Amino acid sequence: MSLPSATLGTLIRHLIELLDGEVESAYVAAGLDWRPRYTPLLRALMRLGPVSIKTLALQIGISHSAVSQTVAQMRAARLLALRPGVDARERIVALTPKAVKMIPALQRQWAATNAAAAQLDAELSSPLSVLLDEAITALHQRPYGERIAAAAATLPDDASANP
Repeated sequence: MSLPSATLGTLIRHLIELLDGEVESAYVAAGLDWRPRYTPLLRALMRLGPVSIKTLALQIGISHSAVSQTVAQMRAARLLALRPGVDARERIVALTPKAVKMIPALQRQWAATNAAAAQLDAELSSPLSVLLDEAITALHQRPYGERIAAAAATLPDDASANP
């Protein structure tokens, strides 16, 4: 089902809703109190051990603010613990025993999710994972704001277009 007159942003948000909602439902069905947004942090902490929020943000590729918000949610769920870093501003993030205990069940869900993603990719004219990677690479090379500004510069002053 295609959304009528949907813009790129609307399509992306709708796709995320369709994917994340179902992934979260799969966690619930497996008896896991887990949100998809927790996964990148857990995977990074499994790989790196206790690290700063700044390091997590750099490793995951999302903003410091977004990592801080997710850390706060995971801490409230007793999945993460914080301790002071080398200076007063730095906080070191570590997994709690509760989170460590969940890892085997989460890894099973991740394997199922990856298999479902591969099935979805096989049904598309181009694999979604490849298109997303290409889009991210292109936007790192030339940010979307720069593209918008260049496009706006070519429009007549009285031009109106769908946002």
